[in-house]
Amino acid sequence: MAQSTGYTETHAKSGLDSSFPDIETWPNQFPAYEIVIDVPEFTSVCPKTGLPDFGVIAIRYMPEEHCLELKSLKEYLNCYRNLGIFQENIVNQVLEHVIKAAKPEWVIVKGDFRPRGGISTTVEARWPRPQTSSSSNGRR
Repeated sequence: MAQSTGYTETHAKSGLDSSFPDIETWPNQFPAYEIVIDVPEFTSVCPKTGLPDFGVIAIRYMPEEHCLELKSLKEYLNCYRNLGIFQENIVNQVLEHVIKAAKPEWVIVKGDFRPRGGISTTVEARWPRPQTSSSSNGRR
């Protein structure tokens, strides 16, 4: 029997319709190499409790024609600072925005969130996304 937690669909979708600045790119000059971007001071807000969430976001990708411009990426990620959004949604939304901006060969976004209430969370999303029976739920 499912127990009610008080979380609503509004909580679940919180932050997903927010406006973000574009992530800029610059032309890639070399083939077949990986870039890892580490964001050790990432912050956001729990949409239900309003408490801050702290974590590390890592973006690992193989550029094709474009590389992510770091200053605009930092400005983009700073928009999450006061945004009520679930950690799972952060990782998947960052993945979608990186894909849209740079169109990489592949990308992995990992969020390693600090403990709150004794529980830490690690969320990882990748593109191309693995095929699953529920792939039709994708946002892309």
